[in-house]
Amino acid sequence: QVQLVESGGGLVQAGGSLRLSCAASGIIFSINTMGWYRQVPGKQRELVATITSGGSTNYADSVKGRFTISRDNAKKMVYLQMNSLKPEDTAAYYCTLRQGDWGDFWGRGTQVTVSS
Repeated sequence: QVQLVESGGGLVQAGGSLRLSCAASGIIFSINTMGWYRQVPGKQRELVATITSGGSTNYADSVKGRFTISRDNAKKMVYLQMNSLKPEDTAAYYCTLRQGDWGDFWGRGTQVTVSS
């Protein structure tokens, strides 16, 4: 039904930047919410940021002012620009899409590692 593929993760020094991308394919409704979550082994997956098809955004307090979520509806893409990265941002980052009554779809994740 829906496939999500993340890219752009990697290793970066503290204070650096990375840009994550997520490509959506399959049956995509015109109204949906896409976003990014992250997870560290042994901990629960946590919200990073979401964005609706209308452009409304929501951020975790821990990333406000440093991360920016954006999307290109025509290309079915969502992005996460991450600046001023900190070692505590190290995690696997997952793209997600929610639409209608179909529930949540998830990508396989991309690893972000921030060295101190």
